[in-house]
Amino acid sequence: MSDVPHNDGGSPLVRNILLGAAVVYMVGSVIFMVQAQMRLTDMEKTQTAAQKELAKRLDDANGQMRAEIHVVADRVGLTQKDLNKKAAVLQGEESATQQRLRTDEDTTKEQFGAVTTEVNGVKGQVTKVSADVSDTRNDLAATKGKLELAIGDINKHSELIATNHDQLEQLRHRGDRDYIEFTLHKGKDPTPLSTISLQLKKVDPKKGEFTIYVLADDKKIEKKDRNVNEPLQFYSGKDRNLFEVVINAVDKDVVSGYMSTPKNVAVNRPDPRAPQQQ
Repeated sequence: MSDVPHNDGGSPLVRNILLGAAVVYMVGSVIFMVQAQMRLTDMEKTQTAAQKELAKRLDDANGQMRAEIHVVADRVGLTQKDLNKKAAVLQGEESATQQRLRTDEDTTKEQFGAVTTEVNGVKGQVTKVSADVSDTRNDLAATKGKLELAIGDINKHSELIATNHDQLEQLRHRGDRDYIEFTLHKGKDPTPLSTISLQLKKVDPKKGEFTIYVLADDKKIEKKDRNVNEPLQFYSGKDRNLFEVVINAVDKDVVSGYMSTPKNVAVNRPDPRAPQQQ
């Protein structure tokens, strides 16, 4: 028999191919790992640079903010210590406010009940006030009804006059004329009122009569032996405005009353503190 060569698992060629493939794989793996490591390094560098840039920007922003705060503080005259104190005070106030809110929340229901009770009380008061307003209106109507009508000594028309201070206030509230109260003493110089002056000549308290002089437009008009609450009328000024004098009370050597003038006529009210002229 002839001898036949025995194959023990592969020729040298196959082994070389496999060995080469293994070498290529290992080389490729090394290259891949190196490239991956380089990429990771680049990413770390990029991330580090970005973090540094961000930190720098934050530092710049914080620095600028601190600078602005200091500028504002300097403008208002505050130091850092003052700012810290004020911050502490504000924090304390905030804490106190929160505590107070918590306390108020616990008492809100009780307060709501109290408010409801007060509202009911107010409703009752409103009802009472409405009744008072109605009574006041009735009183005003009654007071107006007490105003008297008298015939003027010039125009012979019925004029609404007041016989006391309260009724005079009612005339004032009508707003159609102005009213000046006065007191005249016998033997005194004329008393200036508005654009005219009045002077008392004589008084008869028993008869309730008096005589006065009216000085207007460089003229002296005598109102002789007139009665209490009698409207004494005269015209004065370039526009011939109607003036009216009413004496409400007479006594020995003194009378008191008021003068009615048109609206917007210059008023010269007598000063009660001024000494009487002799």
